[in-house]
Amino acid sequence: MSAIPTTAPKMADDKLSLLDTNTMNPKPARSSKLHNSPTLGELLKRVEDAQSDTSGPNSPRPPHRVLDLTYACSSVPPSYPFVLSFNNLTYSVKVRQKMSLSSCFSKNNTTFDNSTLISKVLLNDISGEAREGEIMAVLGASGSGKSTLIDALADRISKESLKGSVTLNGEVLESRLLKVISAYVMQDDLLFPMLTVEETLMFSAEFRLPRSLSRSKKKARVQALIDQLGLRNAAKTVIGDEGHRGVSGGERRRVSIGIDIIHDPIVLFLDEPTSGLDSTSAFMVVKVLQRIAQSGSIVIMSIHQPSYRILSLLDRLIFLSHGQTVYSGSPTSLPRFFAEFGHPIPEKDNRTEFALDLIRELEEDPEGTKSLVEFNKTWQAKKTERNNNCHYGPKLSLKDAISASISRGKLVSGAPNNSTLASSVPTFANPFWIEIMVVAKRSLTNSSRMPELFGIRLGAVLVTGIILATMFWQLDNSPRGAQERLGFFAFAMSTTFYTCAEAIPVFLQERYIFMRETAYNAYRRSSYVLAHSLISIPSLIFLSFTFAATTFWAVGLAGGLQGFFFFLFTIFAAFWAGSSFVTFLSGVVSHVMLGYTVVVAILAYFLLFSGFFISRDRIPPYWLWFHYLSLVKYPYEGVLQNEFDDPVKCFVRGVQLFDNTPLGMVPNSLKVDLLKSMSKTLGMNITSTTCVTTGLDILKQQGITDISKWGCVWITVAWGFFFRIMFYVTLLFGSKNKRS
Repeated sequence: MSAIPTTAPKMADDKLSLLDTNTMNPKPARSSKLHNSPTLGELLKRVEDAQSDTSGPNSPRPPHRVLDLTYACSSVPPSYPFVLSFNNLTYSVKVRQKMSLSSCFSKNNTTFDNSTLISKVLLNDISGEAREGEIMAVLGASGSGKSTLIDALADRISKESLKGSVTLNGEVLESRLLKVISAYVMQDDLLFPMLTVEETLMFSAEFRLPRSLSRSKKKARVQALIDQLGLRNAAKTVIGDEGHRGVSGGERRRVSIGIDIIHDPIVLFLDEPTSGLDSTSAFMVVKVLQRIAQSGSIVIMSIHQPSYRILSLLDRLIFLSHGQTVYSGSPTSLPRFFAEFGHPIPEKDNRTEFALDLIRELEEDPEGTKSLVEFNKTWQAKKTERNNNCHYGPKLSLKDAISASISRGKLVSGAPNNSTLASSVPTFANPFWIEIMVVAKRSLTNSSRMPELFGIRLGAVLVTGIILATMFWQLDNSPRGAQERLGFFAFAMSTTFYTCAEAIPVFLQERYIFMRETAYNAYRRSSYVLAHSLISIPSLIFLSFTFAATTFWAVGLAGGLQGFFFFLFTIFAAFWAGSSFVTFLSGVVSHVMLGYTVVVAILAYFLLFSGFFISRDRIPPYWLWFHYLSLVKYPYEGVLQNEFDDPVKCFVRGVQLFDNTPLGMVPNSLKVDLLKSMSKTLGMNITSTTCVTTGLDILKQQGITDISKWGCVWITVAWGFFFRIMFYVTLLFGSKNKRS
C-alpha cells in the first residue's frame, strides 16, 4: 500500500485547526479526513474558533509527517471517498525529422526526404493513483513529461491519441463530468490586470457557482476563500501588469488558484504552480494546496525542484525521465528506494535534489535511465504484492462518492443537492443571459480603469475628423467640388475601418483567459461573443457621432438633418462592420503584430476595390468578385447616394463643362462660343447656365446603380453580424484546449 499522509492538528495561524467546536478536544487530522472529510467551507468556519485556541503563538508545532506504510498493512482500513487511478498511459506525437548538412552534400546520389515524420514518445506506460486529501507531485527535469502527464489526467489530450485509462473510483471519467468536478490551474497567471483580487474571485464565483446560490452567499464564499488563500491584505489591490503596480508574484499565483477552486472542485490539477516564485512564496502556495487537499480534494501538481519545506507537504511523488516512471511512492520511501538501487541518499542532502541529480547523470549515460526504470518496476511489483495481502471493504462508487460530497456542502459547480448521476450534473452553472451580464460587467469594469485606451481611439477619430473638416471646408457644387466630395467620402469610410484595428489586441490579450475559463465550462462561447458585441455598441455610437458631427456641416454635405442622420448611421454601420471584422481576425491570428499586418493589408485591398480608384464598370471581370466582398464599397456607395441622389442638384453648368480639361484655361467668351458651336452640332441649346451633369449622372459615372442607399447600409450591418458569427466559429473550433 502507498504511503498515507497524516497531519497533526495545526495552530491558529495555519487556520486549519481540526478541533471539535463543542468539546475543543483535538482530533487526529487523518482520521477526521478519512471518515468525514470536511469541505473547504467547513474548515474556514473553524478559523475563528482556531484563533481563540489557548495555545500561545510560540508554542512548538509538530511538523507535517508522512507515515510510510509501504511494508505494513494499517490496522485501520482506509476510506478514501475519491481515488483517481491512471494505468498504462502512453502518448506520442509525430515530429518532422530535420535534414542534416551531410545528407545534402553526400557523395552518393541518395536523396533525403525532409518530410519524414518520426514518432516521439512523451509518456510511456505511466501508472499510479492519487487520493482525496493528498497532494501528488510530478517531478522531473525539463522535457521529462511532467506537463504532459498533468494534461493527460486533466483530459487535455484527445482520447484518440492517448492510450491507457484514467478512472475515478474505478469508473472511466466522462469529459463532461470531469469539467464540472475538476479545475486546471495553468502555469501562467492569466488574470485581468485592472480588477482587484476580490473582484477577480467574485466574478469567478458568478461564473462557477449556481444561480440558486444567493449573491450574499457567493460573497461569503469569496471572503472565506480570501482568508484561506492568505490574501486579506491584498483583497482591494488590483492584479496589475507591466504598466500598473499590483499584487506580488506569490499573491498573483494564489489568486490564479483561487479562481479555479471557487466551486470547491473534487480534483485540482496544477501545472508548476511554484514556477518563478521565491522559496517563501512557493511554500505558501503549496501550503494553500495542502489546505485544499485536506478539505476533501485530490490535488495533482507538477513541480520542478521542491525545497525541503515543500517536500514535507507532499504525500506522493512521481519522478519522470523522458516520459518513463523512475520512481512512484511517498517521499519517505525515497531513501530506501535509492539505497536498494545502490545509490544511498546522504543524510544531509535534499532527497528530491539528490534524486533529480542522479536521474540527470543516468540520462547522460548511453543506456540512459533504463536500469532505474526497470528497478522501479520491480519495486512497484513487490509493493503491489504486499498490498494485495491487505483486504479492505469495498470502495464507494463514483455515484455515491459524488452524492456524499455534495451532501456535505461541497460546491460542485451548480450541481443540485439531489444530483447523483453524471448526466444530472449541469454543463454550465448559470443560464445564458446571466453569463452575458457577468462577462459584460467584467469587461466594462476592467476597461473603465484604463480610459486611455478608448481615449486614444477617440482622439484618433476626432483628429481625423478635424483634419478632414478643415481640408474639405465648405465644398462647392462645381466639378472640382464633386470630385473632392468623392475623395472625402473614400477617405472617411476607409478611416472608420482603420481606426477599428485597435480591437486586435483586445481578444489576443484575453485569449488564454478565455480558453482557460471555457475549457471547464465557466460560460458558453456564445455568451462571450454576444457580451463583447453588446458592450462595443455604445462606444461605436459615440465615435460615430463624434466623427459625423465634426465633418458633416463643416464639409457642407447635402441632405440637411435627415442627411446627417443617414450619414451618422452609415458611419456607425462602418464602425460596426470594421470592429467585427477585426475581432474575427483576432480570433484567427495569434500574434498582435501579425494581426496588424493582416488587417492593414486587407483593408488596403478593400479600399482599392471599393470603386473609388476604378469604377465597377472598369474593374476586370476576374476581380469583380473582390469588389463585392469589399467592406468599404457599401458604406462608400451609401454616402455617395445620400449626397448625389438628387436629380435637381447640378454640379456642371455650361462653361464648367471645360473645367479639368486643357480648355479650362481659355477665356469665358471663347467657352461661350464653343458652347454655341456645340449646340448647333448637337441640335440642342446649351448656354453658360445650362445644367450638364446632375448628381444622378455622377452616380452613373461611378457605376453606383445596382443597390439603394439603405440597401448599402443594411448590407454593411449584415457584414458585421456575419463576422461576429465567424468569430464564434473560430472560438468554437480554433480554441480547443486539447493536444491532438
